[in-house]
Amino acid sequence: MPQQVDPNQGLSAAQVAQRQAAGQVNQAVAPPVRTVKQIISANVFTYFNLIFVVLTVLLCVVQSFRNLTFLPIIIANTLIGIFQEVRAKKILDELTMLNVPHATVIRAGQRQQIAVAELVLDDIVVYQTGDQIAADTKVCAGEVLVNEALLTGEADEIKKPVGATLMSGSFVVAGACRAQVTAVGAAAYINQLTLAAKATPHGEQSEMIRALDQLIKVIGVALVPLGILLVWQGLAVNHESLHDSITSMVAAILGMIPEGLYLLASVALAVSASRLAKQRVLLHEMKSIETLARVDTLCVDKTGTITENTMQVTAWQPAAGQARATVQAQLTQLLSVLAADNSTMQALQAAFPAPQTAQATAVLPFTSRNKYSAAQFGATTYVIGAPEFVLGNRAALPPAVAAARERGQRVLVFGQAAGLQATQLQGPVTPLAYVQLTNPVRPQAPQTFAYFRQQGVAVKVISGDNPATVAAVAQAAQIKGAADFVDATTLRTPAALQAAAAKYTVFGRVTPEQKRQLIQALQAQGHTVAMTGDGVNDVLALKDADCSIAMASGSEAAIHVAQVVLLDSDFACLPAVVLEGRRVVNNIQRSASLFLVKNLFSFLMALLAVAFIFTYPLKPAQVSLWGVVTIGLPGFFLALQPNHERLRGHFLTNVMFLALPGGLTDVMVVGMMVALAQVFNLTYADYSTVAVLLLILVGLRVLYRTCQPFDRVRRLIYAGCLLALAGGSLATPWLFGLTWPSLRGWAILGLVALTTGPILHGTTWMVSRVEKWYHHHRGPAAH
Repeated sequence: MPQQVDPNQGLSAAQVAQRQAAGQVNQAVAPPVRTVKQIISANVFTYFNLIFVVLTVLLCVVQSFRNLTFLPIIIANTLIGIFQEVRAKKILDELTMLNVPHATVIRAGQRQQIAVAELVLDDIVVYQTGDQIAADTKVCAGEVLVNEALLTGEADEIKKPVGATLMSGSFVVAGACRAQVTAVGAAAYINQLTLAAKATPHGEQSEMIRALDQLIKVIGVALVPLGILLVWQGLAVNHESLHDSITSMVAAILGMIPEGLYLLASVALAVSASRLAKQRVLLHEMKSIETLARVDTLCVDKTGTITENTMQVTAWQPAAGQARATVQAQLTQLLSVLAADNSTMQALQAAFPAPQTAQATAVLPFTSRNKYSAAQFGATTYVIGAPEFVLGNRAALPPAVAAARERGQRVLVFGQAAGLQATQLQGPVTPLAYVQLTNPVRPQAPQTFAYFRQQGVAVKVISGDNPATVAAVAQAAQIKGAADFVDATTLRTPAALQAAAAKYTVFGRVTPEQKRQLIQALQAQGHTVAMTGDGVNDVLALKDADCSIAMASGSEAAIHVAQVVLLDSDFACLPAVVLEGRRVVNNIQRSASLFLVKNLFSFLMALLAVAFIFTYPLKPAQVSLWGVVTIGLPGFFLALQPNHERLRGHFLTNVMFLALPGGLTDVMVVGMMVALAQVFNLTYADYSTVAVLLLILVGLRVLYRTCQPFDRVRRLIYAGCLLALAGGSLATPWLFGLTWPSLRGWAILGLVALTTGPILHGTTWMVSRVEKWYHHHRGPAAH
């Protein structure tokens, strides 16, 4: 039960220690990254590793120990996966420590900044605009406006006076207060939601990982009954020994298992995360690497993204008929009672400094919805804010001020209102002065936006500022279409907003809820949307974007909700994140096609073996040699190569179309060889050796195409595969079940080998025609 605590004194050191000893600490219930134990468990206890254990036991039972050559490969794969993920975790943990969320508390009468996880029950927390509520608290001094949309989905700004409850996960829109912690850890509202989410067996994954999961599930379901069928056929139909039936079945099953594919994807993503971490880019969600690489529309805020996050008053002038000294005193009086909780107010107070001697009878803090601040001093009410919101549509600016706005400067009007009631001004406002502010365009902004323009990524500028001002800044940053702007206050219907989302580049006077609606409108039009922002008014849009990016210098609420955090608050590093995503997805796509060639062949050949009653033509050890030389080694190294091509189409269909020519060629070539072997009565040892040599030949042809265009590294990869083949087949042929073929075996090998090129060319042509037909009938979504 919370006890009464003085908001000016807070807890004493002894009281804090007592609560820490009692476990009343605000520990998170869901760590953001996996522990080392979880990483090891996830890599060791997999469905396919269970299959490998069963296959190992079966081979040991029939004493076919030579065919256990796949075991070292599986163990090495697992160890590499664990090592890389643990290494990446260490780098990310070190970076995350630099971005730990903090809270300001009052302890023993002193302000202290501590980690959110160190809050204890009954702590007095100080909140101001932009802060995320760190734990369930009750306001004990001051007053704030709070947005609970991240918890409830409702975007209303709720006033929280003394005695009101602040729910963890909501964020402060305006005002300042002190609040006493009433619930911590698992008892906090946001953590109860987290626990409920963890109890639901679902999670949002990237398209690539979802596709791999689907592929692995299909293979996992198919291989068990097919394996049982192969053993039954070998024993009951082909009258083979238990030894031969088991080994041929194991060879077929090994070929169907993409043993390194999921590992390859996990390792590549982990390596990418660590690479980005070294560039001071923190990923809250791994899937954001791929999502950002697929983005075709980038929505940016003006302040803090296009421009620097600081503002400066460049000029001000009294309205017609107003005395400069009198107006300056009135403006200074108003600013002295307003909280400096945003860059605009900080710039104003720096330009009009004054000791806080005035006492306001009522204060209305700035919000992104009202776009003005006001205070009442007895019978007098002053207001400062956007001219359109303070003066209404009748706002006619002096020519010099209007010209400054056209040059991209922010203009505020200072005026006197008839009164102040709740959150609304009363009566018309008399303008007293006009203030001009500027924040410079980031030096790297034109170059950054030029990159996105070259990559075909549309940029939308969404800001709460005047649209003419935003358009001028966008033009200075050389954003394509910056002259096409619209005032969001005129977009009063969903249909109007949908049409504007497609037509315009610059959106001014946008409310936080409209930012969210614009994101949703673009997504409804088929776009993959990224959103960058740093303010509390960006939070709702960040939450709904496909990929959300926040500046570390921005509000805590924006940082918490974003998937990607730029720790140096440097928008110019975003192209590097996009390129990293493209490298990962393109290379995994390329490497996955190599794995799928083997899986397709093994599955189709196993079906043919059952249908036409012949023994599966490979031994387990031979499958291992084929897999290592043409798939495993090159696939792993190719996945780490630079690759900056734009992503097109869907991952699974792309991989299937890449793999089909090789897989079908393998089936035709080996099927032809099996037919000839039966005609010429080749021994099983002969035709299994010929089969694996043909598969390696086709595999090297496919790998040659996959490595295009060749560079020095890819030449080394290809040469390394040839050396591995030479070492395995010539130095240790017995290890991989290879025998020297008979004269008839060599003849069949030579004859069929001559057909591999034309067959691969033919299947490639056929698959390309099918792919064109598929994309034509599926439309743009398939591209």
